[in-house]
Amino acid sequence: MPEKKTLERAKRDRRQGKSASTQASEFVREEIEHIRKGKHGARSAKQAIAIGLSKARRAGVPLKPPVKGSVSEKSRRAAKSAFKKGQKHEPISTKRSAAREKALKREPSTAASHTALSQQTRSAAKKRSAADRSKAAKQAAKTKGAKGRSKAAKKAARTRSLKS
Repeated sequence: MPEKKTLERAKRDRRQGKSASTQASEFVREEIEHIRKGKHGARSAKQAIAIGLSKARRAGVPLKPPVKGSVSEKSRRAAKSAFKKGQKHEPISTKRSAAREKALKREPSTAASHTALSQQTRSAAKKRSAADRSKAAKQAAKTKGAKGRSKAAKKAARTRSLKS
């Protein structure tokens, strides 16, 4: 069950008119925090992200399941089921939640390390075309606003000088 704080953040994002993936990112963030704090583990960064997305779908975030061919049929079915449950606002089984926690407790916590998340991000980005990445960057710059862009530019300049 997602924390109240996470649900509130996702609702705030929805009120602000942000995309479903932005709303879902709050749940992924929560999942990574849980792994880092030692509440449970995950086999990989990819699994941690998948758990967060599933939680988001079950919480009612209108995040559509992946299209056919992009992931395994099993993952697609699970995402479809989670999406349907979230849209119907069906309660989550306590037995299922407990079993999930018990299984994840046996997994390592390295999945939420900076290195693992960085590798996952890079490998996911490599699968996208240059045009797609460029489009996403332009969209990000547009939504960031002048103040945000200025702050990001200053940070980039600061980190560039540290690397040299």
